[in-house]
Amino acid sequence: MLSKLKIAFCATALAGMMLYSPAMAGSRIKDIVDVEGVRTNQLIGYGIVVGLSGTGDTVRNSPMLKQSLESMMERMGVNVRDANLNTKNAAAVMVTGELTPFGASGSRIDVTVSAMGDAKSLLGGTLLVTPLLGADGEAYAVAQGTVQTGSVSAGGASGSSVTKGVPTAGRIASGGTIERETAFNFNSMPFLRLTLHNPDFATARRIADAITRQYPGTAIAENPSIVAIKPPAGMTMMDFMTLVEPMNVDVDTPAKVVIDEVNGVIVMGENVRISRVAIAQGNLTIRVDEQPGVSQPLPFSQGQTTVVPSSNVSVDEEKGKQLIQLGGGSSLSDLVAGLNALGVTPRDMIAILQSIKAAGALQADIEVM
Repeated sequence: MLSKLKIAFCATALAGMMLYSPAMAGSRIKDIVDVEGVRTNQLIGYGIVVGLSGTGDTVRNSPMLKQSLESMMERMGVNVRDANLNTKNAAAVMVTGELTPFGASGSRIDVTVSAMGDAKSLLGGTLLVTPLLGADGEAYAVAQGTVQTGSVSAGGASGSSVTKGVPTAGRIASGGTIERETAFNFNSMPFLRLTLHNPDFATARRIADAITRQYPGTAIAENPSIVAIKPPAGMTMMDFMTLVEPMNVDVDTPAKVVIDEVNGVIVMGENVRISRVAIAQGNLTIRVDEQPGVSQPLPFSQGQTTVVPSSNVSVDEEKGKQLIQLGGGSSLSDLVAGLNALGVTPRDMIAILQSIKAAGALQADIEVM
């Protein structure tokens, strides 16, 4: 019941916000587009975490750890090639991070550390210096520091254990140092392309119109995804972008209904419309009761006591459900009000929406997650 009331309230509130929010509020251009070249770059590296309290890799099961320890110790002047390494205080890990846009040499980034072998936990371990490589194979950052997993694990002598979180993966806050910057000169670009998060013909045209309204001849919508801009004479690209990003644009969204069947969540867009349709919803319950009886023979009749099956079948149909009719062009609020009037559960609401779509009366796309 609580779930039904919650989804009904959320849907009604959503409809009210869409109906009564000012149309001219719009969205800032910086919130609905990505700027060409301004992006993160994925980094990856292989390293060793040491200082674990017996929760690291088993050397015989992790040949990469054995080879890494031998190579590292040789670089430090210690020969352990023929030694029987049997430490559980180290683990082979993969280190990942993101090179931020315009990241300057010496600035810090967060890195994620994940175990590769049979280590049980990385909690409290220290990642040794690990180069982080880009897609071109060049090292752009170096990571090192103490790993924090944010997990808890405990075990008993009988073998029982409990674990909360993932102890074999953790993060090092500001554990990476950028060593190389990406060669990207923003101000030298003669023109720039803005990429819409949600491609749309109308939105792309509105962005171009908003820019050219204040700076004629500086923007053109190439397609639903791309708006090309160039700075006016005597203005750098950096200065022009600081003026373009705060501009407000009305975003046009397609009519779509998103359904999460697992969690029973329904999200409907503002432009969802319903053609003339009638909706009825009810529950039919069939109950079968088995009450076996006992047949007792008369005295001295030479009969036998037997069990006689007795079945009682009843059909109950929920009353009080009315046929709800929606007129042509009904809006989101009309649809929500009609479904709430039926008193349907989230699961039934999902089935009703899919049935309306199958009947051709729902003028929107349905996306099931």
